[in-house]
Amino acid sequence: MADEFGHLPRGPSRMLKAAKWSLQGLRAAWLHESSFRLEAYLFVVLAPLAWWLGGNAVERVLLIGSMLLVLSVELLNSAVEAVIERYGSEYHELAGRAKDMGSAAVFVLMLNVLLCWGAIVGPKFF
Repeated sequence: MADEFGHLPRGPSRMLKAAKWSLQGLRAAWLHESSFRLEAYLFVVLAPLAWWLGGNAVERVLLIGSMLLVLSVELLNSAVEAVIERYGSEYHELAGRAKDMGSAAVFVLMLNVLLCWGAIVGPKFF
């Protein structure tokens, strides 16, 4: 939502409220989205591995950052799906298209994870 008084700088209390809402969103995703939970479990397992296998800071950022992007887009995809379900469960072509596109966005970023891991970690094992 836009600020009530224009584009004034946020104070500490506003920043704490924003952090609280963000944590509520993460909690909702954890409770209601099995895909998010699976991707979070994979992140918990693979992030330390990425830190260990990454040869320098750039490689570590690419390995870990690519997984964070998947989690971020999964949150957005879940938000789109929740809004669509809010308006009813009956089939509508545009609703189906929006859900499919959200899923495709997650899929594309998963391919990006495979590309990053393959390019950085692959040569170390082959």
